[in-house]
Amino acid sequence: MEKKEIIKSLIREFHHKPLPQHNQREIDIPLRVEKIVTLVGVRRSGKTFLLYQLIDRLLREMDKTDLIFINFEDERLDLTTGEADLILQAYRELYPGRDMTSCYFFFDEIQNLPGWEGFLRRLYDTVSRHIFLTGSNARVLSSEISTSLRGRSISYEVFPLSFKEYLNFRGMLIDFYIPETKAAIYNALESYLEFGGFPELVSIADEDVKYRVLQEYFEVMLFRDLVERYEIKNLIALKFFLKRLFSSATKQVSINRIYNDLKSAGIKIGKNSLYDFLEQTEAIFLVQTLKKHSPKVSVQEFGERKIFIIDNGLLNSVVFKFSDDRGKAMEQVVFWELRRRGKQFLFSKNGYECDFVVVSRSGDVTDIIQVCSDLSDPHTLSREKKGIRMTCNRSGVFHGTIITYDQHDKIEEGGIVIDLISLPVFLSQDHSV
Repeated sequence: MEKKEIIKSLIREFHHKPLPQHNQREIDIPLRVEKIVTLVGVRRSGKTFLLYQLIDRLLREMDKTDLIFINFEDERLDLTTGEADLILQAYRELYPGRDMTSCYFFFDEIQNLPGWEGFLRRLYDTVSRHIFLTGSNARVLSSEISTSLRGRSISYEVFPLSFKEYLNFRGMLIDFYIPETKAAIYNALESYLEFGGFPELVSIADEDVKYRVLQEYFEVMLFRDLVERYEIKNLIALKFFLKRLFSSATKQVSINRIYNDLKSAGIKIGKNSLYDFLEQTEAIFLVQTLKKHSPKVSVQEFGERKIFIIDNGLLNSVVFKFSDDRGKAMEQVVFWELRRRGKQFLFSKNGYECDFVVVSRSGDVTDIIQVCSDLSDPHTLSREKKGIRMTCNRSGVFHGTIITYDQHDKIEEGGIVIDLISLPVFLSQDHSV
């Protein structure tokens, strides 16, 4: 079958089949901004189903034949550079005379289409300004879109489920005043801390199956998103590097130390290649680094950074002992929740440590956050309070927050007001710390 006929089949298939069942995500994506709306994020985070959610909203007022949905991971598609126009030709032949300026285009995993930048630019400029994309590669879909599409695009990052979404997917009520409901929420929290928030796992009851699915995710990210996409030849060094990153979750990581360890193990690789590995793992949304809070730009940009893995479940499937440390698992969850809320933040370490220093766009500190699972030990409480107090004194703020597992209180320390708030309550807040 020629390529255009295959595309016609895909278009008609979408028009005649019902949308797959999908839960609602708490991500507000505008439908009528006349920009190329790009949804980026880690593989399996639910970007495709978020497109279905947008399509579902449009179907309340539009005919489905005015929508074009193409999944570029479909094995039936084998388009080469310059063949993307076959999509437009196929649609026009299926629906002759249709005004395509009002059509909505949904392209899933667009980075798999060769020459996608030029095609999108022409599509936007000459056909329709209603274009929605997903992709799993930040380097392609951020830097290239910003340069190739110059002002035509707007990007939204899609993460695995937040805890609120996780509870919603499980059909659970959020109410901490009903003892039975509160107990159920904490039971769900334990599962969330261990198995993470990838949407597919919510409906899987068997824990062994969950870990197998997560390990499969990791293998696909390793071989398809890293090895194949970046043509990495030194697989031994890459695997060693990833294991060290995962083992360093919530800690500062030293590329120089990893390089020396590889050298001691007899594994040859240049230090610059390790920096490339880090950039590539960030580009596929597998990890994120956190800069150190400092008045010196050089320290923020070139100093050691803390490492966070995209999902606790994925982390636990690779580093099995990580799930034993509830405090670190909680810190991981808080990091990604702050990212979901669009916060700008760093960590502080200067003789004392503070997990998250939230700053405004102008760089002013707006909140100081510590994460600690258990404050019953007086020495632990003193350490956490000191981290907040010292950071507040340096930053000129008078308020901090300690996120605990299940404690609530308000204490004053040296003129600094510190709120103690439980993790599930913090995660249930509406985008405010």
